[in-house]
Order: sequence, then C-alpha cells, then structure tokens
Amino acid sequence: MRPADLRKRLDLARAVAREAGAITLEYFRQDNYAVELKRDHSPVTIADRRAEEHLRRRIADAFPSDGILGEELGEQSGTSGYRWILDPIDGTKSFISGVPLYGTLIGVEFEGRSVVGVIRVPALDEMVSAAVGQGAWAQRGESPPAAARVSGIARLADSLFCTSEVKNFGKTGRAAAYDRLDAACRLARTWGDCYGYLLVATGRAEVMIDPQMNVWDCAALQPILEEAGGTITDWRGNATIHAGEAIATNGQVLQEVLAVTREFPRGA
Repeated sequence: MRPADLRKRLDLARAVAREAGAITLEYFRQDNYAVELKRDHSPVTIADRRAEEHLRRRIADAFPSDGILGEELGEQSGTSGYRWILDPIDGTKSFISGVPLYGTLIGVEFEGRSVVGVIRVPALDEMVSAAVGQGAWAQRGESPPAAARVSGIARLADSLFCTSEVKNFGKTGRAAAYDRLDAACRLARTWGDCYGYLLVATGRAEVMIDPQMNVWDCAALQPILEEAGGTITDWRGNATIHAGEAIATNGQVLQEVLAVTREFPRGA
C-alpha cells in the first residue's frame, strides 16, 4: 500500500462524493420521487440508486481492478486488494424528511482495513476526508481544506453525545446504556447518521454511538476519526468497521464510554 496509491483514491473519492451529492440534491425537498421500502423496511429512493450508479461508474473507470461494495447495488469483486465501500445516502430517513443532515459515504479498504474515507453532506456543502498517514481534512463550500481535529474535552460530563435513533438502543436490548450515557453527558442530541461522526471528527461533539450499523455505514469513518485524533470502535473497544455497531469518540472520553457499553455486549 503506497501513499501515492492512497492519494489517488482519496482525490477521486472527494471528487465523486461531490458529484453523487449533487445528484441527491436534484431530489432533496422535491416531490419528484417515490419512497420504496427494502426487505429490512428501510427506505430507498431513486436518488440513492442514481447516486450509487454514478459512483460505481466513476470508480470502475479509474480503478478497474478495485472491488466495489455498495448498499443498494451489491458487490463487484476486484483483484487489486482495494475495495470501495459506498453508501450513496447515509440517512435516507433524514433525506426523505427534508432534513439536511444526510450524507454520502465513501470508504476504501485495503486487505481488510479501511484506509480512505470521505463524508460529504451535500445540503450543508460540508465534507471531511482522510487517508491513513495523510491527516484528516474538513472543507466547507469552496474554502480551502483545513486540518480536522477532535476536541480536547476530557470528561464525559462536559461532552456532547450524539446518536442516530434512540429507539435502536431498545431494539438491541441496550436502552439502559442510552439512559446512562444520556445522564453522564452534558448534552445529548440525535444529530445522527454520518453527520454525528463528522461532528466528532471536527471537534464539535465528543461521542457518537450507534448500536446498529452496516459496513457501508462504517467504512468511511475509521480513517477520518483516527487521522483526526479520535477513535472508532465497537462496544468493547475494538477498532473495527465490521462489528455491526460503532462508537466514535475524541479519544479522551473513550474509557468512560466503554465503562458503560461493555456491560451491554451485542446479542446479550
């Protein structure tokens, strides 16, 4: 894995995240699409599918030997050791509700580890991106990218805690974990999906937790959080994108969070 190879993929990921985001904006807060339900009863729209189709075309043209996994259109195998992992609209429930906190997620794995990540929030014209060893960078509008860093807050009692959907704690038998974290933190908000992780990476929140995640929800997050000085782990503290759950922190409050979440293992 050469730094130059990561840079080329990061540059493309940034560019195509902007392009896919622009496609979603053609439908955002419009009445020109229908909402369908997938097998898991989550919503999907033509905006999701068109954005992913565009991402896949652009990636395949630039890196034909790379694999691609997308939420909506499945997996295409590759031979290079790199695999792109795509979520064209992370936060479709926000998207269909006209809430501007949805985003496009692009992650790149190399031999099983996430090494490139982009979160693009098109309705807010905001992006954060990273590649391993090359730092994390935040950008708003056409302003130059600036280094993204987590906050220096050292106590959970002074922290902002975000999650995507409170009832998911109950669905996974972890309602008590939410209650304890809510009580322990200064402030709790459902500024969720990828936007909550962007907030942690840019120092505006200290904790973002989801008890239910898919790999396409997580792949972009690991390099961004780690390069920004933070952490992305499962509920036991393992740094992974494959656990079906996630905790992002600024690093300083991680042990306080894990003291709660380790009491509520997945499937218990």
